[in-house]
Amino acid sequence: MTATGARNAPDIVDVVALGESMVTFLPTRPGRLADVPTFERGFGGAESNVACALAASGHSTRWVSRVGADGFGEHLVETIGAYGVDVAHVRRDAARPTGLYFRTAGDRATDEHEVAYYRAGSAASAMTVDNVDVAAVRAGRVLHLSGITAALSEGCLELVRELVKRGEGRPLVSFDVNHRPGLWRDADDARVLMELARAADIVFVGHDEARQAWGLHGGRAIVDALPEPEIVVVKQGRGGAVAFDKNTDAMEDADGTATLVRAPRVDVVAHVGAGDAFAAGFLSGTLRGLPMRDRLRHGHLMAAATLTTPGDLAAPPARSHADRLAALGDDAWGRLRLGPGWTQADEAPEEANTP
Repeated sequence: MTATGARNAPDIVDVVALGESMVTFLPTRPGRLADVPTFERGFGGAESNVACALAASGHSTRWVSRVGADGFGEHLVETIGAYGVDVAHVRRDAARPTGLYFRTAGDRATDEHEVAYYRAGSAASAMTVDNVDVAAVRAGRVLHLSGITAALSEGCLELVRELVKRGEGRPLVSFDVNHRPGLWRDADDARVLMELARAADIVFVGHDEARQAWGLHGGRAIVDALPEPEIVVVKQGRGGAVAFDKNTDAMEDADGTATLVRAPRVDVVAHVGAGDAFAAGFLSGTLRGLPMRDRLRHGHLMAAATLTTPGDLAAPPARSHADRLAALGDDAWGRLRLGPGWTQADEAPEEANTP
């Protein structure tokens, strides 16, 4: 096992993301996995997706993980590094492979969608407190984690628990629940995810996964169950997202809504990676000290960039372009419609609804 880069004290970056990234194989045409003859190689991982999107948006980021000492591991390190992400603390494991997965071209929401994972026993699933550079993980203004890592192994769960502990030297912790029932080894997923979410400072959770994992319905029930985090963002799909900010007195209406921002209309190409992109946009706005409405709008815009491309990642709009769209009046925001290629446009705000 070796580490890429030197072992000197790590530089402080805006965001550190820890978690597994896998090589993905995307079909060249629609159809069952049994029928698709060829695939194109890419990569994907909830945490590395966030790191790449933030780096592409001008933030300094670091991805910390383990990969196999194989060609697929080299591909991940080189490709993620090409986004401008610091990969100097990714370690190679000569005894375990890099994780892989294949998927069909169809929408995940349909019965026809198939995903085949080859990640059991992967190098990343062997992450522990002892074999990860914890100092490099903590050397960020924000540490981004997800429930996926906690589900990979007992060692990964103990690592995440250690990282979310409150104490001296702990950065602001962002936690995306990312409930994946198929990954968990037992029926303890609901309790563990609740434990980790309550230890975080910023929590991202979909209203559907809160219902599935915790039996919670509605934003008020979710935020009441998570009293410790400063900010809880409840994603409602096409309905938008609600941010509950414990540092303000905004939660005054009957539903306990702090800030609700509807999602713009999007001509969807594929849903994969949209949640990670939303988290990246929101964290970008948080790092920049933007108002809550604009943080949510940047989350929606980053998600729209991914929704309008076929892969897990997409080039985000230029910051100046995104800022102009995020500053639209409520009526203009409500008329916004984004289709493939919209991130390359640079229209005036009043023209942004016709990319």
